[in-house]
Amino acid sequence: MHSERRKVIKEMLENKPFVSLKELFALFPDVSGMTIRRDIDFFEKNGDAIKVRGGARSMKFITTTMEDKFPNRMLKNRRSKELLVKKAIEYLEPGRSIFMDSGTTMLTMASFLPDERLTITTTGPNIALELLNKSNVIVNIIGGMVTRDNISVTGTLALKFLNAINIDTAFIVPSGVSASAGLSCGNFSECETKKLIVEKSRLVVALIDENKLDRSLPYSFCGIKDIDILITSAILPSELEKQAKEAGVKIIHA
Repeated sequence: MHSERRKVIKEMLENKPFVSLKELFALFPDVSGMTIRRDIDFFEKNGDAIKVRGGARSMKFITTTMEDKFPNRMLKNRRSKELLVKKAIEYLEPGRSIFMDSGTTMLTMASFLPDERLTITTTGPNIALELLNKSNVIVNIIGGMVTRDNISVTGTLALKFLNAINIDTAFIVPSGVSASAGLSCGNFSECETKKLIVEKSRLVVALIDENKLDRSLPYSFCGIKDIDILITSAILPSELEKQAKEAGVKIIHA
């Protein structure tokens, strides 16, 4: 019975960060490989796993972000975030395809945005709602699974949507940045989304407040060399600044 088999697989996903096809084939020798892959598709659609090469990653382990809850972060460094977004807004161009990341800094940016004819795509449902207060802004929101901690949409559907669009300017906010790890976050699924956004964008603008500097989280989505403009509210660590300058990154102090 497929219900019993899926019950076993569900228990495995609750106890292990990765379940391989090899171990599932061994555990269910009388079941075809196609059926096992359909089981993984089922758990991905239900938000329990992400299908990866060779098996599935458990969302229970992926969504441990190592960050404070969103409302708590919204209250922190408000003045710093305002300074960052005011500098970032200078790089908005009407008629361009613009991407806005998720998170509290981007929510602040959405509230400061001028009411102009801008086309903006975002992974943040709360950011999309804030942007709807601007009558001239065209808002696209990516479909997929919503993570609670960062209120961002990620997953396979999000990646498919992003692959189908062009991005001129992307405004991104890492959870940490360091010379050794580059730009990083604490959620694997969100990392995959940010990685694709950086790859597809003509201009990448990173907004980094002092709490993110010299901080490394588990998943790196790009290096310093992959961004074009770094807007920061603090003095950069010497090695990080050296890397940025050698890569030709424009550093702006808010």
